[in-house]
Amino acid sequence: MATWIWIVIIAAAVLVVAVIAWRAASQRRTTQLRGRFGPEYDRTVESADGRRDAERQLREREEHRRQLNIRPLTQESRDRYSEEWDRLQSRFVDDPSTSVGEADRLVQDVMRERGYPTDDFEQRVGDISVDHPHVAEHYRAAHGVAVARERGEANTEDLRQSLVHYRSLFAELLETEEHEPVDATSTRSLTS
Repeated sequence: MATWIWIVIIAAAVLVVAVIAWRAASQRRTTQLRGRFGPEYDRTVESADGRRDAERQLREREEHRRQLNIRPLTQESRDRYSEEWDRLQSRFVDDPSTSVGEADRLVQDVMRERGYPTDDFEQRVGDISVDHPHVAEHYRAAHGVAVARERGEANTEDLRQSLVHYRSLFAELLETEEHEPVDATSTRSLTS
């Protein structure tokens, strides 16, 4: 067989191996991101221009989160915020609208003290989705009702559901130990 045929065969084999390696690495990244973000992965894929764009966005979230100095709350802060939450929750029956507004503010206060940027909602939920992917959708739902409340478009049941969603996020934010962002496939409860 001629030398040039061997060169073509070897080049083709190298190309096939490279394609297989690239696909395996891509599948591994997808599996890791899906495991890390859980339902947030699927939501991002649905809203992005394809899987690759969604995965790029999720990796950007991880990189942004790595640059933040997220810290646990002190015991005094945890106690203060817990008491504040108990007060706003007890006022819900008499004034559900105000309670939801206070819950939104309280969650932002906790986030700010822990080191999360709080200027932009989309950035907040993106940062939260890295550390607490299983409550990111709770935050979106709660915030959506809070915005509807400001326009006078939320009924009492909407407000109640919003408070339940805020409580899920609030409980996660009060964690006492600093740790690496969680894997969304863990068995942690959504109703903490």
